[in-house]
Amino acid sequence: MSTNIVVPELGESIVEATVIRWFKSEGEAVKIGEALLELETEKANFEVAAEKQGIIKSILKKADDDVEVGEVLGVMEEGEVSNAAPAEVITEKIEKQPQPKEEVPEKITPVGRRLAEEFDVDLSKVEATGPSGRITKEDVERYIQMEVEESEIEASDVEPIHQTPAVIPTQESRSLFISRDVREERIKMSRRRRTIARRMLEATQTTAMLTTFNEIDMSAVMELRKRRKESFIEKYGVNLGLNSFFVKASIGALKEFPAVNGEIDGDDMILKYYYDIGVAIGASEGLVVPVLKNADSMSFAEIEKRIKELAVKAEENTLALEDIMGGTFTITNGGVFGSLMSTPILNPPQVGILGLHKIEQRPIVLNGELEIRPMMYVALSYDHRIVDGREAVQFLVRLKELIQDPESLLLEG
Repeated sequence: MSTNIVVPELGESIVEATVIRWFKSEGEAVKIGEALLELETEKANFEVAAEKQGIIKSILKKADDDVEVGEVLGVMEEGEVSNAAPAEVITEKIEKQPQPKEEVPEKITPVGRRLAEEFDVDLSKVEATGPSGRITKEDVERYIQMEVEESEIEASDVEPIHQTPAVIPTQESRSLFISRDVREERIKMSRRRRTIARRMLEATQTTAMLTTFNEIDMSAVMELRKRRKESFIEKYGVNLGLNSFFVKASIGALKEFPAVNGEIDGDDMILKYYYDIGVAIGASEGLVVPVLKNADSMSFAEIEKRIKELAVKAEENTLALEDIMGGTFTITNGGVFGSLMSTPILNPPQVGILGLHKIEQRPIVLNGELEIRPMMYVALSYDHRIVDGREAVQFLVRLKELIQDPESLLLEG
């Protein structure tokens, strides 16, 4: 009996995906639970597993095809299968797939492996610089660039008929080789990049978005971090960063101004008295916003550990659905890239997003005296349909008070 292989439910509000690659070929035997193919969505990648055992009869959707939930990806013929694949399938796979040149290292990030497969890189020759000896995307790009430079040196001794190709590594390019006289390159956007573009445009077109600013004296936080740095690392095994302070301070301000933690549903306002804080991460594959669930019940150490875990998973493209679902308020930190000031875009249906920026030594007046202090501009973008300007300004003022008196974050929970 034939069974369709369909795009499964991918999670809340996710209805489209892009086929990344098939792990199985037509005519190949599969068992229940075996991964058949990989899909990319706007938030994470997913593997589609076989729900029946049998033989892959036909593959209808190829790599780079866009698909929707419920759409047929291929057809499987149900039946008993042995441990060994049919001889014709083995022969076909040997013909289609390149044989390994040497022993390939097993600790390779998914993004690095994908790039290596695209450009037929022998991973046994790539130097690993990632955590625990892992090969990263940057390691693969560095190796590709080195190979091209070496080929250019070899070609420089002869009169070239055509210009030597150059490599321009980019995250989303399917072909990185372009001739030097070409000044344009057409690159298909990834599913995630297309979704980011669509959602950002929707946010600006469907919300009454405004941004208000303030500045915060970071002296107290920096002094506290300096005093507690060593003991915090020794006790919890993680750095005491800025993220935990701003997550805690945001929750304190949200409790006083609940509209900033709400959303609009038709003619109703939904005020949420739980605090699932999204933390924007600029990963190589694109922006993702994993969520700290019930962040108000987390300690400083738990917040720092969880953000570190999510950042690693985002870079390796291994975020799970539960990591990215929901969220009542978002924090984004452009300061890590050197941004001095920006107007962050809302992450609908949320109605508030806090933007953090670079800390700079600036002169300020305190008690009639001019002093140099480490200052940070902060920005709150908000949906004016549900949040008034007064509330937005007062929210930032309260946030400022909490950050400038960090001990109060502990006293107020």
